[in-house]
Amino acid sequence: MKSNEILYSSGNNDECHTPRYAVIPILRYIPENSVVWCPFDTQKSEFVKEISKTNKVVFSHIDSGQDFYTYEPENWDIIISNPPFTNKRKIFERCLNFNKPFALLMSNTWLNDAAPKQLFMQKELQLLMFDQRIKFNCKGIVNNKITYSSSYYCWNFLPKQLIMEKINETKANCNN
Repeated sequence: MKSNEILYSSGNNDECHTPRYAVIPILRYIPENSVVWCPFDTQKSEFVKEISKTNKVVFSHIDSGQDFYTYEPENWDIIISNPPFTNKRKIFERCLNFNKPFALLMSNTWLNDAAPKQLFMQKELQLLMFDQRIKFNCKGIVNNKITYSSSYYCWNFLPKQLIMEKINETKANCNN
């Protein structure tokens, strides 16, 4: 296997949707009056629904012909989303190249990879971690047997490098 294939590994978990209770903890860190770009989301996304309650949201999705690698909205301040697992490194490279704050929900197993260490060697990685695992909705099925935890991987977004948050699946789902 070539090193380039290792650095830019792909997977098949690209359309796993984030539940509302996993979006709520990031909301308190979004600066007032910021325009948030959700580059992997449709109008039905919990990110779009929740963030638009307090901030302007621009959303885009490859199914609408807006490929993250070639598309950029005219006006935005911050990226917040759950990106596809395929090409994680390329996604983070592009986000860092924008030189704007971001918060991307990603599996904590990615910390075992060389990519985050290389990408954030000169930039401070910030993590918003949770007390429990997130049950993502993949292809219409909520996975109740999650084998990994997830965090928001952030740059220039959180007030400190590491923040631990409690998430409450039951309470968040009752507040619709």
